[in-house]
Amino acid sequence: MSWFRRPKYTLQGEIRKKDVPDGVFTKCDGCNEILATKELEKNKKICPKCGFYFNLTARERIAITVDPGSFEEFDTQYQSTNPLNFVEYEDKIKKSKKRTGLDEAVLVGLAKIEGISVSLVVLDFFFMGGSMGSVMGEKITLAAERSLEQRIPFVVISAGGGGARMHEGMLSLMQMAKTSAAVANLRKASIPYISVVTNPTMGGVAASFASLGDINLAEPKALLGFAGPRVIQQTIGERLPPGFQTSEFLLEHGMLDAIVSRQEMRNTLALILRCLLNQCRPKEAPVTIAATT
Repeated sequence: MSWFRRPKYTLQGEIRKKDVPDGVFTKCDGCNEILATKELEKNKKICPKCGFYFNLTARERIAITVDPGSFEEFDTQYQSTNPLNFVEYEDKIKKSKKRTGLDEAVLVGLAKIEGISVSLVVLDFFFMGGSMGSVMGEKITLAAERSLEQRIPFVVISAGGGGARMHEGMLSLMQMAKTSAAVANLRKASIPYISVVTNPTMGGVAASFASLGDINLAEPKALLGFAGPRVIQQTIGERLPPGFQTSEFLLEHGMLDAIVSRQEMRNTLALILRCLLNQCRPKEAPVTIAATT
């Protein structure tokens, strides 16, 4: 029966695989449904079937968060080096640059959210897992200092499962203290800082600036923590509570102020900013921090 070949079908046999260009359809990691990529993007990369949140690039996140055309990028002159001569680190940086079109795992600049000027930081998970090296720490610190100089709110949107970048050793770990000190200076000057956590936000990022907001928000089912649940469970030898380290669990235990859907994030940020700046509109009620899905 060597003459018989099984035809290659996808989408329940309706379209042959070879007739479908790359990128037209996307498989949902939450429910395994095959989705039209364009429709998924229109829905801000949230699965319409199960509500699974796909990761966004930093530029995609900026596009749905700030006023159109308002983002002005800063600090593009900084480039990662290989101070410890870590094997293949330079190649990994080059591959990440080519894949994402970014120079680092973070974009920083000035932007407006419903007309309110902010100093904005957005991490990109697709650049080495959103891990923090010395360049990322420097950019975040400069963005916080810019917020302090111009006396405008500081907004950080975190995403990264890599934490502090091991390729730079202690130079990377130092960024935890450096960024935390920059945030502390904002607090002393009464400059609002809003931290938004997306899935995943782990390691040194979670243990420093991502958890230090005056207001801490998160997307639904986002993972936030220092070590991963499996590592913790293996270390302490005990079963962890259901949903441990998810945004829902952390909200219940007082680590977050609110869970906000991706569709509502921009409006929620604008409302909080207006109230923190005493600019609430007459018809707007005072902000009540509560979980939303």
